[in-house]
Amino acid sequence: MNLISLDALVPESLDALILRCHSSCDEVDAINILRNVLSKHAVLRRSAEGIKINSGYIDLLQHADPALDIRWTIAARRYVSNRKRVQQAYPAVQTALKKLKTGGLSLARKMVSDSEGLNILDNHQVVNIAAMTLPNSFGICLFDEQGAGKTVSLIFAYDLLAARAETDQILIVAPKSMVPEWPKDFSRFRPDIYRVVTVTGSSHAKLAALQTRADVYVTNFETVVSLEENFEALLQSRPNRTILVVDESFLIKSPNAKRTRSLRRLREWCDRAFVLCGTPAPNIPNDVVEQFRLVDFGISFESTSLPIDRVQAAPIIRKTIEEKCLYIRHLKSEVLPNLPSRKFNRLYLPLRPKQDQIYKSLCNDLMADLQSTSDIEFRRNYTSFLARRTALLQVCSNPISIADEYDEVPSKLLFLDDFLDKWVRQLGEKVVLWSFFTASINALVARYSAKYGAVRYDGTVTDVDERSNAVSLFQGKGNDIRLFIGNPAAAGAGLTLHQARVAVYESMSNQGAHYLQSLDRIHRRGQMREVEYAVLLCQDTIEVAEYERLLKKQRMAGNLLKDASTEFITREEYIADLLSNVSQANH
Repeated sequence: MNLISLDALVPESLDALILRCHSSCDEVDAINILRNVLSKHAVLRRSAEGIKINSGYIDLLQHADPALDIRWTIAARRYVSNRKRVQQAYPAVQTALKKLKTGGLSLARKMVSDSEGLNILDNHQVVNIAAMTLPNSFGICLFDEQGAGKTVSLIFAYDLLAARAETDQILIVAPKSMVPEWPKDFSRFRPDIYRVVTVTGSSHAKLAALQTRADVYVTNFETVVSLEENFEALLQSRPNRTILVVDESFLIKSPNAKRTRSLRRLREWCDRAFVLCGTPAPNIPNDVVEQFRLVDFGISFESTSLPIDRVQAAPIIRKTIEEKCLYIRHLKSEVLPNLPSRKFNRLYLPLRPKQDQIYKSLCNDLMADLQSTSDIEFRRNYTSFLARRTALLQVCSNPISIADEYDEVPSKLLFLDDFLDKWVRQLGEKVVLWSFFTASINALVARYSAKYGAVRYDGTVTDVDERSNAVSLFQGKGNDIRLFIGNPAAAGAGLTLHQARVAVYESMSNQGAHYLQSLDRIHRRGQMREVEYAVLLCQDTIEVAEYERLLKKQRMAGNLLKDASTEFITREEYIADLLSNVSQANH
């Protein structure tokens, strides 16, 4: 048989190794040889790119048949060496992590006895640092609940790895709103030790920042995508000497998203990766898979076949996490026992007459179209139907953006008039007011800014300094700023708003992450008083079901990581159970 020449490449998705034959007629012979070289379980797939080999067996190519002349690109060699390293280290790292979780604080202190300043940390943060600095590790998922101090844990872990000469630099990728907070935290906990730069601003400013010989680079997801080649050059200048950190890692849940793929490619040049998130699976269990994959190059889920059906996939993902995945998680109820309790109040409001008329008209039209549409047509026009459903939620909030002729005060604004008068004017409290729709936020700002002093934080506020100033004003004491009006999609993650102990949900999105993250803006370290949430729902509308769906996502996310349940049966659930029992008894 003649020598078969192949190029070893990696696809953009980094989900396999590609062997591309120089001659198409050699491909069948190459596959037959590879089947003998590789395990019978190895997956070989022919594609337009070439022969795809799943990563679990690519190390065997190092001992390929002499009849194969494999020419390796730098990226392909890197791809193979990374996975070989992780596969070899995985059993020992997994065992060490299990021992640490069992041994707890006493073992953790022994493991990080060479770290300085641990006396200012909480016990669970010491355990986090030990987990993040395990010998020969390649990273870990830090899934501590929001407000439990993940940032501090990361800073001390990096400091210890740098002191041990295991790393030279760190690249932190975070949402835009959180980028300015990282330099502040480094300055607070490790002042005058590391040079921290933010890769933000104009294109010229970003490129200049990347030319700086810094220790810590902080940027956002959008910049990583647009300047991926520049970041890759930075990491290649110090191969295996960089730590990659992804803050609020639920934002890389989609395997096909540009940000996910860019980060996956950059990960190839980093020794360790840490993903930080308090809500890693806010919508569906599948959300967490890419986060683990970024850390371990997909090893933990390599042999796991996930059904397309999300319900069927959930127990499989849960089992894989429990048996294979490297993560650590602490709940605030466990590690911050002195944190005050929180109370939820659902307030059901009737629609105003014109508001009700608009809602029923839109609802009846939508119902008629749904009933006359086939399943195939529904799937084809799903985006349109979803937009019409969202319009119903907008009407519940404020119909102003749906009906130009609307001229009455909607029910939620009428309620807020009395609510804010009580809490702000009479009791002197600050209040966080969450709303999802821009038109509703416009109305809230116009109605309450002059009376109570309000700052705004949503997608219309694009300047990072303006956003940071809004938080500072609200958190400041002795000023007239009593109201924070924000969209959870923009302000739900990373912010500290604990000068308020009251938050109101005027409207919300259907994204579990927005809701779950926003809950912890006022219920976090530093809060000294009981926290209260008021959720405004228009009765006899889809808002009620929408909120129940969010709560279901919250329970599902907790079950995925085996969180201890702190739920109690609500009044509505008591009533529903009783009515069900009465109905059964009458039959």
